[in-house]
Amino acid sequence: MKKIFARLQPLAAAFAAETLRRLRNPTRRGVALSVAAIPALLLLYALLLIPFTPSISDLSKAKEEKPARVMSIDGKELAVFKRANRDWVKLADMSPNVLAALIATEDHRFYEHHGIDLKRTASAVFQTFTGDLQGGSTITQQLARNMYPKEIGRSATVTRKIKEAITALKIEAVYTKDEILETYLNTVPFLYNAYGIEMAARTYFDKSADKLDVLESATLIGMLKGTSYYNPVLNPERATQRRNIVLAQMVKHGKLPEAKFQALKKRPLKIDFERQTEPLGPAPHFSQFVRRWLIEWADRNDYNIYADGLVVRTTIDSRLQAQANQALARQADKLQGVANNEWGPRTWAAKKDIVKAFVRESAEYKAAKESGQTDEEALKQLQADKDFMQTLRQDKTRLQAGFVAMDPRNGHVRAWVGSRNFVQDPFDHVQQARRQPGSTFKPFVYGAAFENGARPTDSFMDGDVEIPLGNGAVWRPRDGTPPSYAPMSLRNGLVYSKNTITAQVMQSVGPAKVASLAQAMGVRQSKLDVVPSLALGTSPVTLKEMVSAYSTIANSGSYIEPLLITSVEDRNGKVLQTFQAAVPEQALSIPSAQVLLDVMRGVIDSGTGAGIRSRFGIQADVAGKTGTTQDNTDGWFVLMHSQLVAGAWVGFNDNRVTLSDYWGQGAHSALPIVGDFFQQALRTRVVDTNARFDAPRGSSRVDTVIEPVLDQVNDWLRGLFPSPSQPVTPRQPPAEEQAMPSYTPPPPPPTYSPPVYGPPPTTAPPPPGGDPRWEPIPGARPMSGGGAAPQPGVVIGLPQGERAPQYAPLPPGQVR
Repeated sequence: MKKIFARLQPLAAAFAAETLRRLRNPTRRGVALSVAAIPALLLLYALLLIPFTPSISDLSKAKEEKPARVMSIDGKELAVFKRANRDWVKLADMSPNVLAALIATEDHRFYEHHGIDLKRTASAVFQTFTGDLQGGSTITQQLARNMYPKEIGRSATVTRKIKEAITALKIEAVYTKDEILETYLNTVPFLYNAYGIEMAARTYFDKSADKLDVLESATLIGMLKGTSYYNPVLNPERATQRRNIVLAQMVKHGKLPEAKFQALKKRPLKIDFERQTEPLGPAPHFSQFVRRWLIEWADRNDYNIYADGLVVRTTIDSRLQAQANQALARQADKLQGVANNEWGPRTWAAKKDIVKAFVRESAEYKAAKESGQTDEEALKQLQADKDFMQTLRQDKTRLQAGFVAMDPRNGHVRAWVGSRNFVQDPFDHVQQARRQPGSTFKPFVYGAAFENGARPTDSFMDGDVEIPLGNGAVWRPRDGTPPSYAPMSLRNGLVYSKNTITAQVMQSVGPAKVASLAQAMGVRQSKLDVVPSLALGTSPVTLKEMVSAYSTIANSGSYIEPLLITSVEDRNGKVLQTFQAAVPEQALSIPSAQVLLDVMRGVIDSGTGAGIRSRFGIQADVAGKTGTTQDNTDGWFVLMHSQLVAGAWVGFNDNRVTLSDYWGQGAHSALPIVGDFFQQALRTRVVDTNARFDAPRGSSRVDTVIEPVLDQVNDWLRGLFPSPSQPVTPRQPPAEEQAMPSYTPPPPPPTYSPPVYGPPPTTAPPPPGGDPRWEPIPGARPMSGGGAAPQPGVVIGLPQGERAPQYAPLPPGQVR
């Protein structure tokens, strides 16, 4: 139908042109025909515009407009997707002063016309022709503009006015007068993202719409003539003048006594301004993800998320979400105190080079440069600005964290916390941020070894490791503590997170197999560099990927794609579409997965994750892994339970800001968040403390408890009878691990063979000085940047004083 009318429009235009030609060359007959043709022409044009205005069905639908709601799996509301920031109130719940002011000022014959006030329209046309531009729109016509800005528009044209009038007539046919007033007052904009009289009352007077007095009502209604021009916050004098005009109109139409008007017009505005924010709900980052997904779904299925009353059922458990919010807030606030101390004004002032870099990256610096200042002038000016520097320091040293938990049995995501504060940092650290996982990546290396037939009791030498990379390059990984120069089992290599042991395991299975296994288990969006240092977690990944991959371990090696939404319903509860978890994929064989999980029990029983039991008193059957990256840039921890797997990341958005060696470790930054969360979940019985993994418990408790005692005995014996060619290194408690920088090996990749087992070498030199984790060959050049190709004869290491390649999170909305 619209196509037909579109073809008729050129004919109408031609008819109008012919009429104008006749008026330019008048004859008596031509003038008479032209005068008679003008109303006919306007009527014809109006008929042609009818299909291009909202239909009756559209208006009826808008009358019952309902926003989409997002619900948790236990029936709690997580979010409401409103078209604007407004709270709908019924006409009966609005102050009578508002209605009196509106009708007296905007449309005093509102109850007498049917959408168009012909008398007012004719007057407006006459005044416009005489040079005094007048508005003749009724309240119904204004509602038409507000409800359908795209279809009607706001340009000052005859076409727009005709569309507006047609739509107003349609509205009057569908809505009652009270419904028109209610809809109008609930949709009209009042600046500062406040829509409707209720939000306006809260924003400008800190009260609800039913409490507005005459002056307050007149002030708000007065804004409708031009919200920015009569803004009572920025333009109080104009707003006062406009308010008094509204009061005068109320007197004119019998809504206010003259004597009262004379007293009221002298009073000040008394604005109590407070900007209103849209409720975020308990899971704002998750809700934003669902909003983006639902918009695409609604577009494909011809629904409107702001009007059709859709109900989205999700997998989030409101109880676990609340516990996750509380745990992250508690622990991150404590850690922020540490960051404030470590990055206080004195420390900040001492780091001159990095502070200058921060200043140069600021918008204020760029503005200063654009104004013609030199680099030196801009830096001097900004660094002298105490408020700017304080804000910059607070912004850069604001600690961030992410947390996600999912059910390994079905892939349901149960809790999702994207940052410490959505308003301050809407960037999602669960699925947007890609950071080095450090030693939380090591289970994939050991899983690949177990899949190859290795056993937890197999041993590698805890000593110096040199791994040739080809073209003369050598990789020499180090640990945070000196080597013991004794055999160490694979079990204890993972439990105590030994880099040298893990590097040898990686050499035995090859980086390609480890990368392939990690991808199969859940790391499916992030690119993994197929290099030996991948074993120590040098390729950035997301927290969601890591928790998904650990869920595969907890689910006997079976990967299930994370599921967030279970169904979409219409406003009447009819299910429009359901969503099921994808078919499970066996990424790791059941025996290998069970062995790996049992070994990771040892991490919690006596390894780097022992704080779960000692600090939080969790005695359930759990397993997990800590992780820390170079320079304590990132802290990680993931804990597995048969019913729930949860992981946390802690760090700073700018990875040039780090914490100390103690607080920066995943065991002291990320672990407390997960530990606090699980403690609450088990205490409230949302998670069953008696649930057990299918994986049989092996000798993890014996190995991880007895073997350290035997190692101490061996150390004591070596102290009594030292070998002249072997250093005496007293055993130290396991230290948190550090990830090594990544690099790109030269093609083709070397072929790796299993290491030789045997007693410790009798001619091994003592460990050299310097950083125990990294050791350059004397005279060798370090890598100049992240990913640089190794040079012949160069040890790929990091001399003291030089930084490893760093990784920053992707910008909001960008997913690699």
